[in-house]
Amino acid sequence: MGFLFKSIDHVQLAAPKGSEEKAREFYQGILGFQEIEKPEELKKNGGAWFQTESIQIHIGIEEPFGPAKKAHPAFSMNNLSAFINHLEDKNVNYQKDDKLPGADRIYIWDPFGNRIEILEWTN
Repeated sequence: MGFLFKSIDHVQLAAPKGSEEKAREFYQGILGFQEIEKPEELKKNGGAWFQTESIQIHIGIEEPFGPAKKAHPAFSMNNLSAFINHLEDKNVNYQKDDKLPGADRIYIWDPFGNRIEILEWTN
């Protein structure tokens, strides 16, 4: 074909207008992502961008807003049990799921209701 996809550059999730501070509290304060600066020409659209390691999440403002309840990003991590302890310390709800063979996984929801899958491969 002459081309090859290399990786996912970023995942965009939607949020309601004026929700940038809540996004910072969750993605920085809870998940530990760092906010990265948006290009100047995109700042007028609102929202915020976050990054950790090779993962970028862009929070985009959408009106009317509706959270992604089924569609979701899935992040693989090491030491899911330590992350669960962190969520419990921060009073963040999560849902355990045992339906994926070879993985421990949970679902969390950002402050806007977007579902996020977090998993640790066990094999």
